[in-house]
This record gives sequence, structure tokens and C-alpha cells, in this order.
Amino acid sequence: MGKKRSRETDGQGDVAMGDPAVDARDEDSSDDEDMDIVNVDFELFNYDPQIDFHGVKTLLRQLFDADAQLFDLSGLSDLIVEQNTIGSTCKVDDKANDAYAFLTVLNMHEHRAKQPLAQLIEYLTGRAKTSPSLAEAVPGLLAAGKHVGLVLAERLLNMPAEVIPPMWSCLTDEIEAAVEDGEPYEFSHYLVVSRAYREVASTLDQSERRQKKARDEPALQYFHPEDDEMRKHAVASGTFDFTKEGESVADSKRAFQEMGIKPCGFMMLIEADKFQGAVQAIADYVGTAT
Repeated sequence: MGKKRSRETDGQGDVAMGDPAVDARDEDSSDDEDMDIVNVDFELFNYDPQIDFHGVKTLLRQLFDADAQLFDLSGLSDLIVEQNTIGSTCKVDDKANDAYAFLTVLNMHEHRAKQPLAQLIEYLTGRAKTSPSLAEAVPGLLAAGKHVGLVLAERLLNMPAEVIPPMWSCLTDEIEAAVEDGEPYEFSHYLVVSRAYREVASTLDQSERRQKKARDEPALQYFHPEDDEMRKHAVASGTFDFTKEGESVADSKRAFQEMGIKPCGFMMLIEADKFQGAVQAIADYVGTAT
């Protein structure tokens, strides 16, 4: 399959983001702060091993959070950037810049003997066993030698949601073209690895009021809000604790004054014939949300 061209996000890349600085030139304004609008063009690019290794590695470290130290992130980054016709990086201004977001899929069966992916398969199998909803589906499927596509995606926290649907749409187009060319991307399932979190009461102040809040099971929230739509198309989905996450970490990841956050891993197993519908659900969700 020929190397795809760098792509713009079909108009989705022009995203207006507010600058928190007050426009001092407007002396006649009342109490309202004027927001400067900056138009930013996000573009999608093929992976370039000479450029994207460090940016992808940084985002992988963010994706796996406290457990990132368990993996050969350098080796995993190499696997991703060497697949330069599958997946995308999202950047601003120039291909030579670091990625603000990335998306890819790896054939877990095809790369199972390579140490970086072997480590990750062992980890995901073990973590899936700790989640009732994942335990029945994921470990057995991975052990059966099926061609499962491991989907890895991460982005900077302040990235606008509008850039996400084009990345997923490009991925499905590239997978379809790769299959037509006889490349090993015909999957039975897709295993999407992501992150979520729950708000937790701070351990720094054990007042009675906060102890009462802590007894209530906090709602699951998503670092990638579109995951909530995608999971509706999954045959199994669930969270798992990071093995290296300490109880005190939540205090250093404050979401609000009185609450910290406890990150956790999140997995979705999607059958191949449902994957396109899940990708369309992301586009519909982002369009509705905006």
C-alpha cells in the first residue's frame, strides 16, 4: 500500500481556542473579559520514525499512567512509528513538530513474539482478569491466537474534540486498504486501551463531611469523553486499577478543591463488524456535543 499523504482534517482542523488574557486595548469594555480568538490548523500525518518516536513515547507514558514503567515504551514506540501507512499523528504547523495526538492499531497475533508487545499482552491479560466484565472475554480471546487489533490512542488533555473523528475515520479507511492489499490487518476483534478516572476524597483532610462523600461510589468519568459512546458498541468493557498507583497519588491530581482523582485503565473489546459503527458513533457524538 502506498504511503498516504499528509491530510488536513476536512475543515475540522480550524479550531478556535480562547486566550485567557484580557484584551487590554478595549478600555471601553465593562466587566466582561474579551477573549482573543486564535485559529489553529491541525493536520494529520503519517508516522515518520525519524520524527515521531519521542512524541509517541511521551503520549504512551501518559496513556499507561503509573504503569508505564512496566513496559518497554521505546520498543513499543518503534513498532508504532514503523507502521507508517496505518494510523496518524495530529500536529500543528509542521510535520517536524511533536505529535499532539496519535492513533494506531497493532496486530497482537502478528507481533506477539516481539518483547514490547509480549509484555503488553501479558499485562492486559492480567488486568482484564480483575474486571468481571472483561474477564469473561479478553484473556481467552488473546490466548486463542485470534488476530486482535490493539488500538492505542492518546492526546494532550486540552486537544479539541473536533480533531478526533477524522483520525478514526482515516484509520478505518487505512485498515480497509491494507486488507485489500493482503496486509495483516483483518481482525476478528479490536481491543481499545484507554484511561478513565473517578473523583476521590482527599486523604489530606479526613473531616466527617468528606468521609461521608468518600463512602459514595463516585461515577466513572473519561479522559476521552468519546469512549462513553464507543463502549456502547463493545461486547465487553471495563476498568482496571493501575498496579503502581499509590493511594496518596489522588491528592497530587486534584480535579476540584475538595476532591482528587484516581485514574484507572479502561478497555473495550469490539467485534470487527461493529467497529465501523463505533467509529461513526464518535463522529455523531462530537458533532452533537459541539
